[in-house]
Amino acid sequence: MAENGTDCDQRRVRMSKEQHNGNFTDSSMLNEQKRREREERLNIVLWKKPLVTLQYFCLETLINLKEWTIKLWRRRGLLVCVLLALAVLTALYYIEGAHQQYVQYMEKKFFWCAYWVGLGILSSVGLGTGLHTFLLYLGPHIASVTLAAYECNSVNFPEPPYPDQIICPDEETTEGSITLWAIISKVRLEACMWGAGTAIGELPPYFMARAARLSGAEPDDEEYQEFEEMLEHAETAQDFASRAKLAVQDLVQKVGFFGILACASIPNPLFDLAGITCGHFLVPFWTFFGATLIGKAVIKMHIQKLFVIITFSKHIVEQMVALIGAIPSIGPSLQKPFQEYLEAQRIKLHHKSDSAVPQGENWLSWIFEKLVIVMVCYFILSIINSMAQSYAKRLQQKMYSEEKTK
Repeated sequence: MAENGTDCDQRRVRMSKEQHNGNFTDSSMLNEQKRREREERLNIVLWKKPLVTLQYFCLETLINLKEWTIKLWRRRGLLVCVLLALAVLTALYYIEGAHQQYVQYMEKKFFWCAYWVGLGILSSVGLGTGLHTFLLYLGPHIASVTLAAYECNSVNFPEPPYPDQIICPDEETTEGSITLWAIISKVRLEACMWGAGTAIGELPPYFMARAARLSGAEPDDEEYQEFEEMLEHAETAQDFASRAKLAVQDLVQKVGFFGILACASIPNPLFDLAGITCGHFLVPFWTFFGATLIGKAVIKMHIQKLFVIITFSKHIVEQMVALIGAIPSIGPSLQKPFQEYLEAQRIKLHHKSDSAVPQGENWLSWIFEKLVIVMVCYFILSIINSMAQSYAKRLQQKMYSEEKTK
C-alpha cells in the first residue's frame, strides 16, 4: 500500500531539498506563522467573540451554499434523474390504491433506518466518539426492549418504529420462554443501521488524508498533523499512547483489509487514526469502507448488543438494585427511585393507568432529558464555531496569497 504513494513521497523529497537550498521560506518561521494563525482561529468561538463568530458563520454558510449550487449545476443530468424519481415516488405515495399498504410499510422502515443511520453519523462526525448517541439513544432502546421482553415473556411488540411506549401482547406465554437470541433479533435492524452510520462517519478523515497525500498539501487538521509527526518520530516513541497509535497504524498498513476489520470490530477510540492511515497510504476506498462497515455494523454491534442485553436481563437488574440498597446509610434512598422507575415501566407494559405511577421523584428520566438537551446544544454550538473558524481560515489564506503576489 505504501508503494501507491511513491510519487507523492518523491515530490515531498524534492520540496524538502529545495527548501534546504533556500527556495522556500524558512520552515521554522512558517511553522510559527501557522501556529499563530491556528490560535487566532481557535479563539473565534461564541463565548469569546459572539458577534464575529455569528458573522463568519453566516458568511461561510453562504459560501457553502454557493459551492453546492455550482456542484449540483455541473451534475444537472444526475439531479434531473433524482428529481424525476422523487416525483414518481411522490405520485405513488399520494395516489390511492392497493399499493398503499406497501408504501406505508416502506415509509416506516425508511424513516426508522434513516433515524438510526443519522444518529450513527453524528456519533462519528458531530459528537466526537461513537459512545454519545449509543449511550443516549441506542443503548437505552436496547435496554428497554430487554426489560420489556423479560417482563412480557415475549418479543411480539409492534414492528419498529415502536409507539410512544412498548405494550405487552395480550396472549399468555410461559415463564422463562424468552431467549437471548430472540432479543438480539428484535433489535438487530436498528443496531446495524446505527453501526452503518458510524462507518459512514469515518469517511471524512479517510478522504482528507487521501486528498492531502495526492496533492502534496498539508491540511490544517490537528489529527492529520499529529499523524505525520508520529510517523517522523516513530523510532523514538516511548509513551504508551504513541506506541498504541503506531500499533494501529502498522496493523492497518501491513495487514490491509483484515487489519482494518480488526480495528473496526472492537470499541476502539483510535479508529480515526485508521481512517487517516488508510487515506495517507492510498488504500482503495472499498477496501477501507467494506472492512469498516462489516466491523462496525455487524461484528462490533453484536458485541455491544450482547453486553447491554446481558447487563439489563431481569435477574442482573434485580441484583444491581439489591446491591444499591445494601449501601450503608444512603442505600435505601438511592434504591427507591430505581424501584419506582422499574415499577412504572411494568405498569405501562401491562396497560395499567398512569395515575398509579409516582411522578414527583422520578429524577432518572429528568436527568436523561436534560443530558440529551445539553448534548444537542453542544453539537449546534460546535457546528457554528467550526464553520466560523473555516471562514477565518479562508481570510488567512487570502491574505497569504495576496502577500505572495506583491
